Order: sequence, then structure tokens, then C-alpha cells
Amino acid sequence: MTDLGLKWSCEYCTYENWPSAIKCTMCRAQRHNAPIITEEPFKSSSSLDPSLCTTQGGSTLLICPDSSARPRVRIADELPETSSKWSCHMCTYLNWPRAIRCTQCLSQRQQGSQQHSPLSPSETPQTSGSRPSPVTSDPCEEYNDRNRLNIHAQRWPCSACTYENWPKSLRCVVCDHPKPSGSPETPQQDSEAESATSPSIVNEQERENVRTTGGGGGWSRGRLRKLSPPMCKGQAEVKIELASGAVGSDNEQEADFKKLKQIRNRMRRSDWLFLNACAGVVEGDLAAVEAYKSSGGDIARQLTADEVRILNRPSAFDAGFTLVHLAIRFQRQDMLAVLLTEVSQQTAKCIPALVCPELTEQIRREVAAALHRRKGEFPCYFFTDLVTFTLPADIEDLPPNVQEKLFDEVLDRDVQKELEEESPIINWSLELGTRLDSRLYALWNRTAGDCLLDSVLQATWGIYDKDSVLRKSLNDSLHDCSHWFYTRWKEWESWYSQSFGLHFSLREEQWQEDWAFILSLASQPGASLEQTHVFVLAHILRRPIIVYGVKYYKSFRGETLGYTRFQGVYLPLLWEQSFCWKSPIALGYTRGHFSALVAMENDGYDNRGAGANLNTDDDVTVTFLPLVDSERKLLHIHFLSAQEMGTEEQQERMLRQWMDCCVTEGGVLVAMQKSSRRRNHPLVTQMVEKWLDGYRQLAACPTLSDGEEEEEDEDE
Repeated sequence: MTDLGLKWSCEYCTYENWPSAIKCTMCRAQRHNAPIITEEPFKSSSSLDPSLCTTQGGSTLLICPDSSARPRVRIADELPETSSKWSCHMCTYLNWPRAIRCTQCLSQRQQGSQQHSPLSPSETPQTSGSRPSPVTSDPCEEYNDRNRLNIHAQRWPCSACTYENWPKSLRCVVCDHPKPSGSPETPQQDSEAESATSPSIVNEQERENVRTTGGGGGWSRGRLRKLSPPMCKGQAEVKIELASGAVGSDNEQEADFKKLKQIRNRMRRSDWLFLNACAGVVEGDLAAVEAYKSSGGDIARQLTADEVRILNRPSAFDAGFTLVHLAIRFQRQDMLAVLLTEVSQQTAKCIPALVCPELTEQIRREVAAALHRRKGEFPCYFFTDLVTFTLPADIEDLPPNVQEKLFDEVLDRDVQKELEEESPIINWSLELGTRLDSRLYALWNRTAGDCLLDSVLQATWGIYDKDSVLRKSLNDSLHDCSHWFYTRWKEWESWYSQSFGLHFSLREEQWQEDWAFILSLASQPGASLEQTHVFVLAHILRRPIIVYGVKYYKSFRGETLGYTRFQGVYLPLLWEQSFCWKSPIALGYTRGHFSALVAMENDGYDNRGAGANLNTDDDVTVTFLPLVDSERKLLHIHFLSAQEMGTEEQQERMLRQWMDCCVTEGGVLVAMQKSSRRRNHPLVTQMVEKWLDGYRQLAACPTLSDGEEEEEDEDE
């Protein structure tokens, strides 16, 4: 019979204690459902469980139920009586006859008290000339005394995790924190020679001395702590059999549990915030991601193998993954905007829609009134008004310092820098940006999941989709025209996968599941949107949408994580060409975030730069939007059917059919975006003028002119 199965595990530190221990030897926690210990540890065989009784050679063998060391076999006839206990001379506690120390106060048993302890038949009184008698005390009781000595030893608490370590531990067992200099030492330190000796040799010597001297006098408490629990011959054989056998699954699970507990105890608040953010990305909890980012957490932090074990979801988390990897893996576009778009908070944003709340509400009502549903087989929503937002040309009349303040408050400097400097996506042509006055500016936008809808309304009406009017129209159009959009989407996705060498085919059930997911995104406020939704928005606007975006997801270290697939041209292919406008709008895409790209009004002169007579009056502003990238490659047209897909010349011909296109003197194919103050909505013009008046008053402020005069005086 082995003793391993009789131990009880502490519910706090999982330490395996001996069966009769009431408190945990490691953490001193009270045993859950601890047995009640009576004064009579051994009762008659009739009162015991039959499973605990065996018969050997006619004598009854009882398994001791309350041994603090291990189960042992006692002969019933040799059991001591309670009346033969010896009284401690210090605390008067009644101890068992074979106890060499008081169980209560650990005082040494006096010689005079031995006269009251009965001797077994094998024990005889010692004489001065005789050899020491064999073991005179119960080995299990002796080990129980040593165990109590270890419990009461003075430990040192760790300053990092407050775990109480043994005095000889130089570092914390849980968090590996070094031992403080003022921590107490052990009552008796081993000598340098003993510490230099191999542990295996020391243990072997100690076991030999225990066998010969019975663990009696001459051994210090420091040595006694190293002693293994004494065992009888049968128990030793069982011990050897267990050691020679394979390690069981229970031991492996116990070791894994202890390792996991040590990892948890080592973690700090920042580590838990990071793990909560990782779980939030998988579960769609944006608040957990924002909490980690607001605490100053590193977005480029990678998951370790120990952290993956704590999360305990191997299918979702891998070692080396960052929050960006997880957001891309689970298609969390709104979280990518929060993680990767670093919006400058040094200056408060002041856009026209925020300055004029009353006019903004009126414009929102106009937007809702301008949306109608087409009757017939294709019941899609559409706008009845053609509105294009542009920055006023009066900005150039402001002083340079006021202009700088205006651009800081209305533009997204980080997006502008990424699209212009980090990768030449916009304003890469000097011909378009300088001579043709077609420089694009990235308006500041909210970093919520509605950034696509907000950017579309900013590029047209100059407001946000605060009331989710555009999202509702998008959702209704997708559901009412699901068959039309589904056919285009399925055909485009099949061609796209084959063009990248991904030769796979999905079952119809899988296509239906993916399409249901796209439909669900459109109905959830704040949910990130995909390319299909941009295609539907082009139909609602009845005008092309050109997306200038980064081609790859990249981490802060510049590592390529995957394709974005947003850059390109989205045409309202399901409408008749005569029903649509040819003036496109431009959007910018930077790693999970959309921004409206708008131009500044020009005076309408010198619009012959593209080599064509536009026949426009002076009030019309023409912005030339390139249809090629910086490498002069034609932008992709999304969601073409198999009949529409062809060569680059065929796609260029299609672009000319849906937009007013021309080629500049530098050989750049461009689309013309036309806007007019007289044709623009009067509420939008009034909102922009009221917003600009604030900067005009700032320019006329005498403190600024005085400051400029002081600078001139200092220069003189």
C-alpha cells in the first residue's frame, strides 16, 4: 500500500500534506473539512472500517488513520494506553509515550518521564557497558516533531509577491526576486564544508546515520530538516517501485498546475491588462484594448509561451503574436484603427461639423431627406443631391501661423504623413500637386468602427454619420439587393483567390456563411466594414469611390503582416451609367482607418493643364485624381464580372466610361472631380464660412500682430 494517495492537497498552494496534518505545511492554511482528532488515535478493530483491517498470522493489523508521517502497520496488542502518556514539565501537555519532544511546546523530554512510558518486549534497560538500544521512539512521531520544527521556522516574506520563503532560500521560489538583506537567517546554518558537499552524498550519509543511530542526538535541526521521512522495509520497496516506474499523468498535471500558478503569481498589472486586451480582440471587446493602450502599454508587445498557456486557447493565440496580429486574424478593423492609428492629441480638433452644431443637425436632416429607395428589381437606396466637400480657398489669405493652427486642428497629420512620406500614395506627382492645384488633404476622423461611413459623409457633406443614417441605408440596401451584390461578391472573391495562386473552391454553404457575416457587419453600429460595403456605398452615392490606401498591414517594426485589399476604384456597376454622376470622391485608408481626402478650392483658371478644354466657368473647382499609383500602374477596379475582366486597356476604357478622365502633360491618367459653390448645398457652405470666421478673428487679434512686431524689433 502506498502513501501517495492518502495525502491531501491544499486548496491555496496545492502542496501535498500528510493525512493527519490539520494545517498546510507550506502556507499554514486550514485544511478544508479537516478531521477531528481525538485523544485516542487507535481504537479496537470492531470500530474501524473493515477495509482498514487485515489479518496476518492470526494477529490483527490496523492501519493508523492519523499518522502525521505516513500510514504504518501497528499490532493491536501493542497499542499504548492513554493513561501511560507523559506530562511535559514546561506546559503539562500529555504526550504519547514514544514522543521524544513535547508536541505542544517542543521541549525536550526529561529522563524522569521515561519511567512512565512502557517498554515494548524488544526493549531492555540500558547499562553502562551495553551498546545503545535500537530505535526507542516511534519514527513517525519523530518525523512529526521535525515537521513541526520546520513549520515554526522563521521565514522571510518576498518584497515583490509577499510569498513566505524558507530561511535558506536566496531567491523567491515564486517570482525569483532576490532575498532582502535584512531577512532572518536559519537558526543554525550549515558549515561551508557541508554546503559544498553534494546533496546526494549528504542525504545518503544522513540516511545511514538514521539507520544506525535512529536519528538521535548529535544531529542539529538544520540536519534534521534534510532527513527524509523514515519508512519501514515494505514502504521502502513501494517507494522504489514508484520511482522506477513511468511518471503518471496525475503527476504531470500536478506539475503543470504548479507551473501555471507560479506564472500567475509572477504577473503584474500591466501583464494582466495585456492579456485582457488579447482576449478582447478575440471576443470583440474594444474597451479592453483601449484600457491597455491608455495605460501606456506597448502595442508591439508579443505573446510569450507562458502567456499563451494562461489564455488557454491554442486555436486563437500563438506565441509571438501581437495585438495587431490578432486584430488582423479575427478581422477587427475597428480595433486596428485604435491600435495602429496614432492620432495626435497635442491640439484639440476643430472641424466644421463640431464648431456649428445647429447647422450640423440641419445638414443631417437634409442627408436623411436626400436618401430614397429605387423602385423596381434593384431596390437600392441612393442620394438625390450631388454634394462635394472642399476646403475654402480663403485659407491661403490667413497668416502663416494661423494657417498652421487651422491645419493642425482640421487635418490628421499622422494619416497625411503616412500617405505622403512613408509610402507615396497621394500627392506623389508634383504636376498634380503644384501646377494643377490638386493636392489632397486628409481630414481628421473619429477612430470608431464607423470611420468608413464618417469619411464618406465628410467627403460629401462635411459631417459624421452620427445618427447612423448612412449605415441603415447600407444595411437595407445589402439585404434588399442581396442577390445582386452576392453574385458580384462571390465571382470577385473567386477570381481574387485564384489570381494569388490560392487554388481552392468553397462549398455553397461556406459562401453563404461568409456572406451572412458581411450582412451582419452592416447591421451592427460600430462594426468594421469591408470592401463589399465600399462597393455598396458607391451605389448609394451614385458616383465612383477611389480609395488611396496602403497595400500591406505593417507593425511598428516595419514587418509586413498581410494585404489590405482596399486600394482601388469602386464603380456603381449595378446602376445604369446614365443614372450616375461621373465626379468621384477620394478616401484614404491607413491600417484599419478611413479618412476623407479633400482638395482646396481653386479659382477655376488654368484648368487647361490636363491638355483639354473643360468649358467650365470660374466658379467650378476641378480636382485631378490620379487613377494610377506612383509606379504608373493602373488602380484595380473592384467587383468586376468575368465578362468585364480583361486587359489593362479594357479596364482603362471602362474607367473612361464611368468618369471624366484625361491624361496630363506628364502622362498621368486622372479623373476629374468637379465641385461648385453655386451647385453645392447652401447649408454646407454656411457651415464652412462660420467655421472659417473663427480663424479670421484669430488672425485679426491684436496680440498676434503685436507678437509679430516684437519679433521684428528683436531682429532689428
